[in-house]
Amino acid sequence: MESLSGAAFAPQTTYLNTASSGLLPADGVRAVQDAVVAIAAGRAGDMFADVEAARAAFARIVGVPATRVAAGDSVAVYTGLIAASLQPGAEVLLPEGDFSSLVNPFHVRGDLKVRTAPLESLAEAVRPGTALVGFSLAQSADGRIADLDAIRAAARAHGARTLVDASQSAGWLPYDASGDDFTVAVAFKWLLCPRGVTFLVVPDDLGSLTPILAGWVAGEEPWDSCYGPVRELAHSARRFDVSPSLLSYVGARHGLDLIERIGVEAVHAHDTALADRFREGLARLGHEPVPAPGSAIVSVPGLGFRQEELSRAGVEVSDRAGNLRAAFHLYNSGADVDRLLDALGG
Repeated sequence: MESLSGAAFAPQTTYLNTASSGLLPADGVRAVQDAVVAIAAGRAGDMFADVEAARAAFARIVGVPATRVAAGDSVAVYTGLIAASLQPGAEVLLPEGDFSSLVNPFHVRGDLKVRTAPLESLAEAVRPGTALVGFSLAQSADGRIADLDAIRAAARAHGARTLVDASQSAGWLPYDASGDDFTVAVAFKWLLCPRGVTFLVVPDDLGSLTPILAGWVAGEEPWDSCYGPVRELAHSARRFDVSPSLLSYVGARHGLDLIERIGVEAVHAHDTALADRFREGLARLGHEPVPAPGSAIVSVPGLGFRQEELSRAGVEVSDRAGNLRAAFHLYNSGADVDRLLDALGG
């Protein structure tokens, strides 16, 4: 099985670690390099145009209007914004062991009722009085995929809002964010962007969020909002923009463009086929991964200690919670899977 990306990437290792950080396509690398040179020469162009292009591309990928998408640089910042909007005593339901950037802002409030439940029974744990259900669509530690339809249905039945962290799924797992109230996602993993790019999707009614982080970029006319209080906040989700890391967004539009051109459905088929090939090979070697059917992330208990050894051999994976985590994306091929299996078997 060949990669989907052609000559867009130039890895010098067998890179199976997208769940930690994705590779940057050559077009994105050149764009960032050119922008740095232009800044040094005092002739930087309008890099805010790259922010808008990236915002629009992400919106198309997750199936919402660009007016529902805010652009920033951190999941924790945006989950903190949502946490700050909740009334004291509000109940928040989260999966056990989900990623800290998603869950910690709710815990540090100190006056919220935070409950946890196993991911597999999260829908059943929603109850009357639950205000918000937050969860990663694909778990970082082991790739398990949440039962999105069941959680959405349970939340609707009890009047709760949903917050989906798509950081480990956007770019390979087809997902329509229009079915959720809030979606957050970093883009430096499966969306092939530089670090410093994060998106927040809010409802059409802007989710009753107070834009407590609003600076000049959150103004309806940003360049008229540089001094004193912002007199008119943006009428869209842009009121929740956090001053963007412009160089990161220069590169981001190229990674997002590549995902769009190939198509998430095609990436999904490719990535999951490679993951299944790895699972089959693990079975032959006598190893059993964490059950995560349909996931592009495969996590093998007890093998995390081999990460450094594999890295020295030119195979990049990660050690998460003692597990060996391999993540397969569009630039990987069947030969990459076989190289990892050979290294583990040897």
